[in-house]
Amino acid sequence: MGKPLLYEILEKPATSCVIGICSAIWFYIHKKNIGYSHVGLSYEHAVEGNHWRIVTSAFSHISVLHLVFNMSALWSLGVVEQLGQIGLGVEYYLHYTLVLVVFSGVLVLVMYHLLIQRFKVDYFRRVTAVGYSCVVFGWMTILSIKQPSLKLDLFGFLSLPISFAPFESLIFTSIIVPQASFIGHLAGIIVGYAIAWGLIHGMNNYWAISMLGWIAIVFVFSLKRSGAYDFNFLEIESVTDPSLPSVRFLGNGRTLQMSAIPVEVKHSELELLE
Repeated sequence: MGKPLLYEILEKPATSCVIGICSAIWFYIHKKNIGYSHVGLSYEHAVEGNHWRIVTSAFSHISVLHLVFNMSALWSLGVVEQLGQIGLGVEYYLHYTLVLVVFSGVLVLVMYHLLIQRFKVDYFRRVTAVGYSCVVFGWMTILSIKQPSLKLDLFGFLSLPISFAPFESLIFTSIIVPQASFIGHLAGIIVGYAIAWGLIHGMNNYWAISMLGWIAIVFVFSLKRSGAYDFNFLEIESVTDPSLPSVRFLGNGRTLQMSAIPVEVKHSELELLE
């Protein structure tokens, strides 16, 4: 028999708060009819100075199905908060969630820049991504390094080590959901490995608060510089993304339970014409 929901929420306070924030933002976006192009992250918007979108894109979901898939996966990965005995726990979760949000967003822009400027793939100028799956893939990767003994049951009949889960999910998601952002997911995985291997380390309350303060300053400055500080864009109609298929990962005992593959939706001007 499973634990009561309230008890699980108390065991995963940070995860529960993030899910609540993303759900509240989705509700606001839905009520205000806000579309991809007004909260999402794209190379064109970044060049124009809309760096605030690194934050808004991570916590924004246009479709309720998109929200449910990402949050159900995040809920399963909330086990990180309960692993204080191996150096993880709530503080670690909060500190490196902040790192994952910022660094994965910056890495996405760097990848776009290389693809556009070096490889002349102009398509990526128009791609707009939203969703929390960069962070979800990052935590999946960190957990695969910190707790490699965990097993992942795929469709209830195939048991695989969690150490393979990030790339399996990356490939599988790209196949079944063509609109999923391969680059966004890959960025989350790369940052996740950097954290797990100690390449990004030393986060504590002081650095986390300092980083949060700088993010707030840059957010407000870029919001004002981009001309979006008056929030007139909140009245623009939305562009709804196609429904995404559901994928469930079930497990028992020490097996990690995944309710869905996290999906970061991408959208472009070209796709509007199809």
